[in-house]
Amino acid sequence: MKTKPSYKSIYDILKKDILDGIYPTGSLLPTELTLADQYSVSRPTIAKVYNQLQTEGYITKKKGLGTIVNHKYTSTTLSFGLLLPGAGESEIFSIINDQLLKQSEAGKFNCLWEGATASNANIRRELIEACCDNYIKKGVDGIFFSPLERVADADEINIRICDKIEKAGIPLILIDRDIYNFPQRSNFDIVCLDNFSAGCIMAQHLIDQGCTHIHFFYRPDSACSVNMRLSGIKEVIHKNKLTFNEKNIHCGNPEDINFVKQMQIISGKTGIICANDSTAAVLMSTLADIGVQISSDLLICAYDNMKYSMHLKHSLTSFKQPCEEIANVSVELMFRRINNTNAFPVTVNLAGEIIVRDSSKFG
Repeated sequence: MKTKPSYKSIYDILKKDILDGIYPTGSLLPTELTLADQYSVSRPTIAKVYNQLQTEGYITKKKGLGTIVNHKYTSTTLSFGLLLPGAGESEIFSIINDQLLKQSEAGKFNCLWEGATASNANIRRELIEACCDNYIKKGVDGIFFSPLERVADADEINIRICDKIEKAGIPLILIDRDIYNFPQRSNFDIVCLDNFSAGCIMAQHLIDQGCTHIHFFYRPDSACSVNMRLSGIKEVIHKNKLTFNEKNIHCGNPEDINFVKQMQIISGKTGIICANDSTAAVLMSTLADIGVQISSDLLICAYDNMKYSMHLKHSLTSFKQPCEEIANVSVELMFRRINNTNAFPVTVNLAGEIIVRDSSKFG
């Protein structure tokens, strides 16, 4: 017995036909009834396919006229600029960067990558605007931008860069975070980890391990995504009827022994959540210097699942970001934006997973 095609398979076929120019811009697609007969499926199935294509900007359904193709087919290969300065500091941006380059090899676009990934944040600060200006001068068809962080005027620079790109009429996809702190929202599409959920998961994990006294540690000038993680942490701690206030939030240098000593440590009951693995690695060293024992006095965990996290003296529990999928969804949104410049801006929050290691287990 022949299996009926699924909604997804019909959607994929039609989308490919539109992208390949089989259905040119302004042409009419077959009626829902005609297509339902062709694929031996129900009319609501075809309606669902058309509604999805319309949501993504490929078609417009007009009453009394039919379903019109909006997509502008071009045989010219599109060029997208990569502005991912964090690739010089964190593996997650390097993975995202590499996946975008892989997508460019397999897809109908080229990636322009001009660096701006130095390990020093201030050097990245100098490079990032020059790269942006060069992309605009070259007239790229779109730009993927992960906002700059870890420098004092990062917010101003990020807003300035986005303004330049918007004024040039170039579609922009923000990766990892917005340029504004919540609840403010920019007018750009955003693809990122679900940071609120990630905060909730980490806090609940430490509570399940027996921690009743939890701290959050981050460096100055960190990305605004840190605030969303902190919101999730607060939510779960308060739901568990535990105390969490400003004395549990620490913004400073993890190498500063005097600053680290200010944290109240209740042996066997304390957990520390760090904004990222690099902060946690340094903090673990400082804690050892002042005689605090990981897995005995306290537990510690962080975010990003850097390669070295499993090789520390106490292998670090970390939250793994869906880096490849962030890149893949960013490409999908870029084509959606090119297809329909007036599409409403969306935020795609992707799930990650906690990788539990020795640092969050009491011995």
